[in-house]
Amino acid sequence: MNHVDIQPRIPEPELMYSGHLACPGCGASLAMRYALKALGKNTMVIIPACCWSIIAGPFPYSALDVPIYHTAFETAAAVASGMKAALDQLGKSDVTVMAWAGDGGTYDIGFQALSGAAERNEDFLYVCYDNEAYMNTGIQRSSSTPFGAWTTTTPENHTKERPKKDIVGILAAHRIPYLATVSVAYPEDFIRKFQKAKSIRGMKFIEILSPCPPGWKTADDQSIRISRLAVESRIFPLLEIEHGEKYTLNLEPEGISVRDYLEAQGRFKKLSEKDVEHIQKEVDRKWEALKKRIS
Repeated sequence: MNHVDIQPRIPEPELMYSGHLACPGCGASLAMRYALKALGKNTMVIIPACCWSIIAGPFPYSALDVPIYHTAFETAAAVASGMKAALDQLGKSDVTVMAWAGDGGTYDIGFQALSGAAERNEDFLYVCYDNEAYMNTGIQRSSSTPFGAWTTTTPENHTKERPKKDIVGILAAHRIPYLATVSVAYPEDFIRKFQKAKSIRGMKFIEILSPCPPGWKTADDQSIRISRLAVESRIFPLLEIEHGEKYTLNLEPEGISVRDYLEAQGRFKKLSEKDVEHIQKEVDRKWEALKKRIS
C-alpha cells in the first residue's frame, strides 16, 4: 500500500488574531499571517512607522501573539541589529528577529540603516511588504512606486515618470546570505522561503508584493488575483539569491501581457498605449537580464 503524505504544507498554528485593523483585502495582513506561521512562536517583530503600526492595534493590545517593538520610521534595521545583539548577550540565540517595514521605510527613509546592517551581515530577517507607496499617510509616491502609477503626490496628469527602484538588485549587491521575493498568491512558496531564511545565519531580506486596495484602486476581493497577475506577467518574478551570486527562479511565469495586470488597477487608468508598450518592453528587458543570471 502506498503511503500518502497528508500533512498540511502550511503550518496550522495561528499567531495573528482576527479583529486587526487592516483594510479589507490588505495584502500586508495576509503576508504577516503567513510569515508568523512559517517562523513560529519564538519570534520578535520590529515594526517602524507604517501601515502595520496601525494594523497591530493600540497599546497595550496587539493582533500578534509574539512580542512587537514599535520604532521610528527610519530605524527598523538599526533596532533589529541591537535587538539581536541583546538577545545573544542573554544567551537567547534561538529567537528569530524580524524587521517588518513598508516600502517607504525600506526603499527610502530606512535605507541607510538597512544598507549598514546588510554590509555588517547582521543576523536578522528584514521583510519589506511592498505596496508601492506611502499608504499609511495617504498614498504618497515612494521610490518603489512604478512608472505611470497614480498617487496623491503624482496626480492623474502628472503620474510617476521614473522607474521603480531595484531594491532586490541593490541588496544582492551587498552579497548577503539570502534574499527572496514572495507573493501572497503563492503561499507554499512563501512559507518555504521564510522557513529557509530562519535557518540561515546572517542577513536575510525578503520582498513581498503587497496589494493595497485603497492605494491601487482595486476591489477588496481582487488582491490574490492581482498578485498572481504580477507574477505571471513577469513584473514580479519569484526568485532567490544567495550571497549575491546564485540566482534561482522558483516559478516559470506564463508570460502574459502586462496589460492584464495594469488594467486590473485604477491607479494605472491614465496610461496611454505608448506607456503600456514601454512598460512591456522594460519588463521583457529585465526578464532577459534575469534569465542570464539564473543558475
